[in-house]
Amino acid sequence: FCIYLLILITFDQHEVDVGTNPVQVEVGEFDEGIEVDEDVAENPCLNYQCKKGKVCEVDESNTPMCVCQDPSTCPPAEGEFEHVCGTDNKTYDSSCHFFATKCTLEGTKKGHKLHLDYIGPCKLIEPCLDSELNEFPLRMRDWLKNVLVTLYERDEDNNLLTEKQKLRVKKIFENEKRLQAGDHSLDLLARDFAKNYNMYIFPVHWQFGQLDQHPIDGYLTHSELAPLRAPLIPMEHCTTRFFEECDADDDKYIALEEWASCFGIKERECR
Repeated sequence: FCIYLLILITFDQHEVDVGTNPVQVEVGEFDEGIEVDEDVAENPCLNYQCKKGKVCEVDESNTPMCVCQDPSTCPPAEGEFEHVCGTDNKTYDSSCHFFATKCTLEGTKKGHKLHLDYIGPCKLIEPCLDSELNEFPLRMRDWLKNVLVTLYERDEDNNLLTEKQKLRVKKIFENEKRLQAGDHSLDLLARDFAKNYNMYIFPVHWQFGQLDQHPIDGYLTHSELAPLRAPLIPMEHCTTRFFEECDADDDKYIALEEWASCFGIKERECR
């Protein structure tokens, strides 16, 4: 939990819009537009945004356009912590190198299937057993609840949670029955969920809302899910299988109802 929260908080501090989207912190690393930094005020590319993996250039008529970035122009990685693993099981020096490479493959079958899998160099991810898959949501629900409580405690400047979110989390924070953060047994987590079910509904909904941004449509795509799953996979080997099975109808999208069901939240709570 501590590592997971550190990832969220650390990247939060690099985002301007943390108040509206605390977990989306890494979306910039995955598929957000990026601003081109130029010193020449009259450069058409100055305020022109391009998708990750592309850069702005001007054509003969001085009109800005986005073109694939040459991977060799990406800044060198400062360390292994910047490496990322693609779904092609290849380690890329950084997310910049990955998305620049993916851009050059646009329109191809390989490019369509290539996604950023997780943060860190590629490594052997152990198979997720059925028993382990059943345990995953127990820990995940507890994480989400504790992340929200921690954001609430640290939100001195009112930029981590909206006022409406703070009111919801305040009820959880002040509840004497709340299970405090800690290394709890799976049996205790299961009993607490059954006993304090209502305390877990908002954290599950909140996480979905933080990811459902491009566009906000009640469905999560692979790219929208990436900010959460990419840092989790190296720590939780059941992450990929869990989210794959959340897509119950196998349509490549996770609807809110499917998301809630994965975490044991009843369908009526999704309305």
